[in-house]
Amino acid sequence: MSRTSNVSAKNFFLNSSKKIVLLEDRKVVLLKIAKAIAFEYSKKEVVNLNFICTHNSRRSQLGQIWSFFAAHYFNLNINAFSGGTEVTAFHRNTVITLQKVGFDFQLENFSHQNPTYLISFEATKNSVLGFSKLYDNPINIEPFMAITTCSNADKNCPIISSASHRFHMPFADPKASDGTEKQEETYLKTNQQIAAEIYFIFDTVKKLLS
Repeated sequence: MSRTSNVSAKNFFLNSSKKIVLLEDRKVVLLKIAKAIAFEYSKKEVVNLNFICTHNSRRSQLGQIWSFFAAHYFNLNINAFSGGTEVTAFHRNTVITLQKVGFDFQLENFSHQNPTYLISFEATKNSVLGFSKLYDNPINIEPFMAITTCSNADKNCPIISSASHRFHMPFADPKASDGTEKQEETYLKTNQQIAAEIYFIFDTVKKLLS
């Protein structure tokens, strides 16, 4: 597996930040997250983010991958992780929508149930492992800031002892479009929305640290 498009992740990231209009109440949530990241970063010069959703198959994976990209783009020492309250798989539709916007997926460990991918993008030698796992998997470095991306995960994780901060940043689930003619469009919209919001957070962090 590799990239399936000539679109670059950088162009998609920047275009999403310009195209997506963020509502004022949403900006309030994103600003709180950015301020907390900047505060922790100013003390330790490193921050770990853990995006958490029930199955760790779609929204939390997108949050991790775009944060992985944003850390490189904004030159910030921020580690991006993801996890769930259940283990399923990095959904194939999520893989496809990321491939179409410039990410490279190499199969690291084959499994019918839960394959592991080595994910990278043009202009970096770094990569991140993508697979479905529990939010407290050892690969997710502690302490981390927990960011729940779906309401079920927020309700089912009342206490995350390893989290220095916890925020709720829910997104609409593209799963409802699976197997329909709206599938590609729906995943693309979710991809754009998450990319735009991650841009807002990281851009704000960079400005606060300046």
